[in-house]
Amino acid sequence: MAVSSRTPLLAFVSAATPTARAARTRLEKRYGAVKPAQADIIVALGGDGLMLQTLHRNIRRQIPIYGMNLGTIGFLLNTYKETGLLHRLKRARKVTLTPLRMVATNTRGRTFEVTAINEVSLLRSSRQTARIAVAVDGKKRLTELSCDGALVATPAGSTAYNLSAHGPILPLGAGLLALTPINAFRPRRWRGALLPRASRVDLTILDPRKRPVAAAADSVEIANVAKVTVTEATDIELTLLFDPEHDLEERILKEQFAP
Repeated sequence: MAVSSRTPLLAFVSAATPTARAARTRLEKRYGAVKPAQADIIVALGGDGLMLQTLHRNIRRQIPIYGMNLGTIGFLLNTYKETGLLHRLKRARKVTLTPLRMVATNTRGRTFEVTAINEVSLLRSSRQTARIAVAVDGKKRLTELSCDGALVATPAGSTAYNLSAHGPILPLGAGLLALTPINAFRPRRWRGALLPRASRVDLTILDPRKRPVAAAADSVEIANVAKVTVTEATDIELTLLFDPEHDLEERILKEQFAP
C-alpha cells in the first residue's frame, strides 16, 4: 500500500442508517478524521451501495478506499471491527478496478457521459419488448435482439446484476467484459458473450419512440435512449483495500461454486 510511514489521515463516510452513523462517530473519536479531499485513505461504513457511492464521489481523487461492512452482503467490504484499524490498513492489500464509460444519446439528440463501476444496463420502459442492434468494435453482431434489456458488466460487477441475469462470473484478472441479455426472446438461444476488455460495444435502439428504453450506469439512469456506447474508462483507476483474509479475487471465485 503506497502510504508513507506516518500515521495515515483518515476520512470516514457512512450510510444513512443509525448503526452506520453511530459507528462513524465512534471511529472518528478514536482515530481522528479529516475531509475526504485531505485524506490518505477513506473508510466507508455501510454496504455495497455505500461503497459504490463512495467510489463514484471520489472517482478522480485516486484515494484508496477501505470498506467495513455494516450492510447486508458487503461483497466489496471488509468485516466491521473498531479496534486495530491502523494495523489492518497497514496490512491491507490493494485491488485496482477500471470502470466503464457509458455514452448515451437520447431520442432528442442529447448526449450523456456517465461512469459505471459495476455495469451499464439497458431496460425496456414499456410493456413492449426492446429491440436492440448490437455491434462490437464497429462490426454488427446482432441485427436485432428482442429482450427486456441487456447489460455490459465489469469483473467486479459480474457477481451483481449480471449474475442475476444469468451472466457469467468473471475473475478480476480475466481481462474480459460480460455482455448479457436480460430475458432475451430472439435470438432464443443467445446467452450473451465474453468480450476483451478493450472492446467497444454499441447498442442501438430500434424504433425507440414506440419501444422506449432507459440506460443506467450503476445508479444513474438516462431515459429514452436511442444509442448507447460502452467502453472501458482506461483513464480511471479505483483502488480498494482488503484485509488479506478477505481476498476479493477469492470471493469472486467462490461465487462460481456457491449452491
